[in-house]
Amino acid sequence: METKWLEDFVSLAETRSFSRSAQLRHVTQPAFSRRIQSLEAWAGTDLVDRSSYPTRLTPAGQTLYDQALEMLQALQSTRTMLRAHTAAAQDVIEFAVPHTLAFTFFPSWLSGLRETCGPIKSRLIALNVHDAVMRLVEGSCDLLIAYHHASQPIQLDATRYEMLPLGTERLAPYVRPNAKGAPLFALPGTVSQPLPYLAYAPGAYLGRAVDQMLKVSTTPVHLERLYETDMAEGLKAMALEGHGIAFLPASAVRNEVAARKLVPAGEGLETSLDIRLYRARPHDVQKGKRAVQVFWDRLAASLGQATV
Repeated sequence: METKWLEDFVSLAETRSFSRSAQLRHVTQPAFSRRIQSLEAWAGTDLVDRSSYPTRLTPAGQTLYDQALEMLQALQSTRTMLRAHTAAAQDVIEFAVPHTLAFTFFPSWLSGLRETCGPIKSRLIALNVHDAVMRLVEGSCDLLIAYHHASQPIQLDATRYEMLPLGTERLAPYVRPNAKGAPLFALPGTVSQPLPYLAYAPGAYLGRAVDQMLKVSTTPVHLERLYETDMAEGLKAMALEGHGIAFLPASAVRNEVAARKLVPAGEGLETSLDIRLYRARPHDVQKGKRAVQVFWDRLAASLGQATV
C-alpha cells in the first residue's frame, strides 16, 4: 500500500467527486480510479459506494477515512521531526520552481528580498510545472513558485494550501531580426505561407497558455510547427539562431531584446501570467520549519497580505 493512495482516498472523501479529486491530485481520472481500486484491493473490501452520486463512502470507507487522516498527519509530523535532526536543514528553505522561472525570475526575486526578509538560505529544485506542483503536494519541498493563468489554473485546494502573489509575466512572440532590424518572420502568416513555429512540447504549461491564446485570437494565425521542447530557454536559443518564432516570457528575453538580438514578431498576440508562491498550510506552526515560517510572515507583511 502506498501513502499516495491514502492521500487520494482522503481527497475523494472530501470532494465526493472522482473528477475533481483527480484534478487536485494532478493525475488523469482513469489513473486516479485505478489508485482507489488498488487501495480497495489492499483493504479487501469496497470503500466507495459507486451507486450514488455525489460519491459517498461505505461504512468501511468511513472507518478508513478517519484512520487515514491520523496516519497521514502522523507521517507528516514524523517527517518534520526527522528533518529537525539536521540543524542545517532547519535553516534552508527548499523551493520547487519550474525551469523557466528558475532561470529568469528566481535569482533576481531572491536578491530583492534581502532588505525585507533578511539573508535566506535556499535550495532550488528546478522541474517542469507538473513535477514542481507534485513536490509540494507530496511534501518534498517547502515552497512552490509557479505560473498561474486563468485558462490553466493550478488545482491546489485552498483549505490545504495558501498563496502569495509575487508578480506578473508577459508571454509574447519573439523572433530574430533581419539585417534591417525588422522581424525575420512577422505574424500572422498566411494559409499558403505559414510561419516557422518553435513550440513548447505537448503538456508544457506555457505551451497550453499559448495554445489558448491562439485559440481565442480574433486574427487567424498560421504557423508550422518545426521544433518543440518543454523549456523556454531551448526555444530562445533556436529563435536567436533564426529558426522561427517562439512565444517567450518577457523576463527570459529582456537582455536579448535590449541588445536587439530578438524583436517582437507581431502585436496583439500576448497574454499575462501571474507568478505565485504556494505552501502547505502548517498543522502546527510550532513544529514546522522555523525558517519557512519566518520567511513567509515577512514576505506576506511586505506584500500587505494577512497571514492565517
